[in-house]
Amino acid sequence: MPDARFRALRHLSEFIDRFGTMPSLQSVRRKIDSVKKTQKITKAMKMVAAAKLKRVQDRILAARPYALKMRDAIRTLSRRVNRDAHPLLHKREGNRILVAVVTSDRGLCGAFNANILRMATIALKEFQSSGAQVEVTVIGRKGRDYLRRRDWRVRREVVDVFDKLSFEHALLMETEIRAIDDYAERRIDAVYAIYNEFKSAMQQRVVVERLLPIDWLVEISDLKEVDQLTESLPGGYLYEPSEDELLDHLLRRNFQVQAYRILLESSAAEQGARMTAMDGATRNAGELIKKLTIYYNKTRQAAITKELMDIVGGAEALK
Repeated sequence: MPDARFRALRHLSEFIDRFGTMPSLQSVRRKIDSVKKTQKITKAMKMVAAAKLKRVQDRILAARPYALKMRDAIRTLSRRVNRDAHPLLHKREGNRILVAVVTSDRGLCGAFNANILRMATIALKEFQSSGAQVEVTVIGRKGRDYLRRRDWRVRREVVDVFDKLSFEHALLMETEIRAIDDYAERRIDAVYAIYNEFKSAMQQRVVVERLLPIDWLVEISDLKEVDQLTESLPGGYLYEPSEDELLDHLLRRNFQVQAYRILLESSAAEQGARMTAMDGATRNAGELIKKLTIYYNKTRQAAITKELMDIVGGAEALK
């Protein structure tokens, strides 16, 4: 009996040191039930994120061949027309920059939004320190809420596009930010996008990508590759409408395709980050349930031991 009394007193002292007062068994049981319910929610969110990630991955793979063929067609046409005559192909030094920051509409996705906003803050400060006039277009509620509390000039806000993402949202994005028309009319000199590029369900990479002017057309290093592509074509083509008009249409369509790709990349990265975060939350909840169950059993055993000690002590007092 002295050993049992010593163990009971030791357990009681551990409980009091950890929680200040000894909680009731009912409160511990309620805590276990609450964590179990939270675990069910996080597990369900992980499964939903995995299903959405699979759908977005399939759409990225389906859109990739179209984007590659469009790039080849633009490269070929750009060698047949006067490149200097088209405003979207002009690479000019200027101090008016438009930055599109792509975040998510919802949280519970780990450091997904924090990484984007941290990189966006660094990039915006660098642009501003170089003397540029910076305007921001924000896509997603998290980025909107963050930038509203800062001093950056927000040009457009686009939210609720990731629930049922489609190519129409890319057209809406182009209409909202008006980047193509403003660049062609020299109201802005460069357009950048900051977003999370999807690598895998466990890995995303924050990217600062220049959309205008088009890098792979204005760089001299690309001209040799374009010449080889042009020479490999079997004969010439007749274009209707003219080559200039067709190039203008393809350049604008290319911006829409790139906007759609960025939205798909961000959506896939968001679902991957949420799946990883919910998987970690589910495992943490399981570990917490184990600890609480051990604590519940110890508390219950301590209460039983205390009652037995009281009974034995009362019986000894009656002798």
